[in-house]
Amino acid sequence: MDLTTSTCLVTGANRGIGRAISQELAHRGARVLAGVREPGGLLPFDGDVRALAFDATSRSSIEQAAAQAGPVDVLVNNAGVLQAGQLELEEVDHLYEVVQVNLAAGIHLARLLLPGMLERGAGTIVNNASISGYAFFPGSSVYAASKAGLVAFSEGLRRELRGTGVNVLHLVTPAIDTRMMDQVVEGYEGNQDLSSMSRTAPEDWAKKVVKAIESEKAVLNPRGSERLAKLASRGPALLLDLVSRSFDRR
Repeated sequence: MDLTTSTCLVTGANRGIGRAISQELAHRGARVLAGVREPGGLLPFDGDVRALAFDATSRSSIEQAAAQAGPVDVLVNNAGVLQAGQLELEEVDHLYEVVQVNLAAGIHLARLLLPGMLERGAGTIVNNASISGYAFFPGSSVYAASKAGLVAFSEGLRRELRGTGVNVLHLVTPAIDTRMMDQVVEGYEGNQDLSSMSRTAPEDWAKKVVKAIESEKAVLNPRGSERLAKLASRGPALLLDLVSRSFDRR
């Protein structure tokens, strides 16, 4: 896929992975719509990047953002909310927010933008599924459920769109050096010790993501221990049990 002069919408673009992907797309010549809750607070970018009001917790905001965006060639569903902790200690409202932001919002936005892609016979939908969409570790059961749902949505939609010219890519994102990863380490305390886990720079991951978009890949896998965790998830549950115990603090 040629990203030059394409229009790309990236949600959760105010920091971390979303910001890095937005910047990399702009470097490749794309026009980028950075979906953020507070457009006035978006930090400057290099290239053609402008803010677009987007609140993944609000159906009306999602619909307004899609209408204001106009024709979109690449949709990157990156907005996400962390859940890290014991289920019985979580606020129910937060659990609903996790499912809404991590799963339902991406499905909703894809549904709104897909008809235009189909009409043009070209486009790409990218879903940030995370390694948690495959490796279900203690302390993140609802977060993992939302990401596993995103994997299923991505794969089902990809097969549904075969032959239309619209591609679906899901990202098995590893540990990235972001503020959210700091929250992961803190939130998992008591279940897993992740403080020594190696992290990938968001800029490095963004380069791989954009390259995967250009080459029209169906999945972007991590490397190292996270790739092993994904492979283990495809085998007997005992394998992933053993991997998770290597981080166990109890």
